[in-house]
Amino acid sequence: MNILGFESSCDETGVALVSTEQGLLAHALHSQIAMHREYGGVVPELASRDHIRRVLPLTRQVLASCHMQLDQVDAIAYTAGPGLAGALLVGASVAQSIAWSLKKPTIAIHHLEGHLLSPLLAEPRPDFPFVALLVSGGHTQLMRVDGVGQYELLGETLDDAAGEAFDKSAKLMGLGYPGGPALSRLAEQGDPSVYELPRPMMHSKDLDFSFSGLKTAVLTRLRKLEAQEGGMTEQQRADLAAATEAAIVDVLAAKAVKALKQTGLKRLVVAGGVGANRHLRAYLQKAVARLKGEVFFPPLEFCTDNGAMIAFAAAMRVKHGLATLDDSQHGFAIRPRWDLACVNQPVSPPER
Repeated sequence: MNILGFESSCDETGVALVSTEQGLLAHALHSQIAMHREYGGVVPELASRDHIRRVLPLTRQVLASCHMQLDQVDAIAYTAGPGLAGALLVGASVAQSIAWSLKKPTIAIHHLEGHLLSPLLAEPRPDFPFVALLVSGGHTQLMRVDGVGQYELLGETLDDAAGEAFDKSAKLMGLGYPGGPALSRLAEQGDPSVYELPRPMMHSKDLDFSFSGLKTAVLTRLRKLEAQEGGMTEQQRADLAAATEAAIVDVLAAKAVKALKQTGLKRLVVAGGVGANRHLRAYLQKAVARLKGEVFFPPLEFCTDNGAMIAFAAAMRVKHGLATLDDSQHGFAIRPRWDLACVNQPVSPPER
């Protein structure tokens, strides 16, 4: 079965084609970073309009690279949520329209399930069960994953996500958009031991996170440095960036290790945009190795939002009998807010 997948939950337009027998056949991605940089963050209306411009050309590109015609697609998958409502509607409407015209079924996919399963796109693939650390711009969660569609929430952020902590701290430091990668690049030139920053909830008994206090501590330190005679130097800015990154990484790693110990599992999967952070990867590899465990990361190209993870998640749900392949149900059904615990409930179009 060939599944065409669409991702349009925020500021990346992703299209991919996955075969349930052969795996990923092709994928294409357009990032809106350059467009949103002028505004210092994602503008939902502009994001939606750009998805409209990009989605069909990307679809043609993916099909052409596989030498395949649209009528050779057997099912259409799309991100139904969570995400920006307008952006989600673009992917949903294109997917449903193509499916209706071809009389093919659609498969609504949870965005976070796509991230959770994305490490299975690469080799070596983790076996179930495993602990997943999901770290992206809007989500920081620890999940126990016993199989496709079998997810147990172990802990989550009580306020800012790790990605938000990176982005907001970077904005306070006057760095460009997107802030997380900019802060990490600057941190390469700094010494994390120069400034002591808090590690909120790192030693709490639960597996929850909190990063808003760290952002406040960064702001306080910035004001002191800027108030000194001559203002803040570039080296001080780099040192503060390094200290900020180290604090976030320390908390994420400590909680992930604690989750492995509490569950007794030996496999850790890291997914989401922050999973591309070099220091986080190195830290976790060492920490998990001390437990005689394994850590798995998706390829860097699949850390950010992408169509491959959506098409692949759909293929996995089909394989495990969790997708209803009904070609008569079409409607613009999205869930901008969608709890992963409800992932196996059908996404139905609104009643008329």
